[in-house]
Amino acid sequence: MTTIGQLARYVGVSIKTIRVYHAKGLLPEPDRDASGYRRYGAGDAIDLIKIRTLAEAGVPLARIRDLRSATDEEYQRALRGIDDDLAARIRGLRATRGRLRRLAAGHLAPLPAEVGAYLDDLARWGFTPRWVDLQRDLWILVFATHPDSAVTLFHDQAATLADPALRQLFLDYDRAHDLDTDDPRIDDLARRIAEAHRERYGPDELPGLDPDSEIPALIQGTVNASSPAWHRLDVLIRAQLDA
Repeated sequence: MTTIGQLARYVGVSIKTIRVYHAKGLLPEPDRDASGYRRYGAGDAIDLIKIRTLAEAGVPLARIRDLRSATDEEYQRALRGIDDDLAARIRGLRATRGRLRRLAAGHLAPLPAEVGAYLDDLARWGFTPRWVDLQRDLWILVFATHPDSAVTLFHDQAATLADPALRQLFLDYDRAHDLDTDDPRIDDLARRIAEAHRERYGPDELPGLDPDSEIPALIQGTVNASSPAWHRLDVLIRAQLDA
């Protein structure tokens, strides 16, 4: 039989952690002996090791408490599920580590071949080199930060540009770069873009990125910073869509 301090040292946790486990109902708290100390046995140490292992694997304490009353079959099935989750997290961390190493070496992940072909199409359709370079930088950002949802967003953008009427809106957007902010052509273009957006998407958001992602705002901020006319165009479009 051991004291709480000895048990904590044996298992590798703090006394405070053991007391939290007592309070949460994960580890039964033994009665005090005649000397006023709580004494823990081998079974308590084994239970504490199980709790610590599950907690280190990221299992919530409430879930660990539920597993105490699970059957052996349920417990083993839960452990297999936890192992699968850990394997997925490890794969994600390895991918993140690879991106970090490439970033440290000054290498960004190359864009997919279809994005390269799309950028070639932009030049062929008459977009300015400024616009093509800006699009390249923005797609690098999107694919680097949201590699899964970026594909959906890119396919939607490519489909939009494949429509000659919608493509013309983007060409007009590109050419509005050098307009004065009070040029009436900006107001007209904002109206046409807002109408096209409502017709294509209705009340829905653009497909692709997580609604909570900060990347869309970062992208639009980069575009707006490139030109006062583009900034005003964005303000007008948002106002029309909100209306």
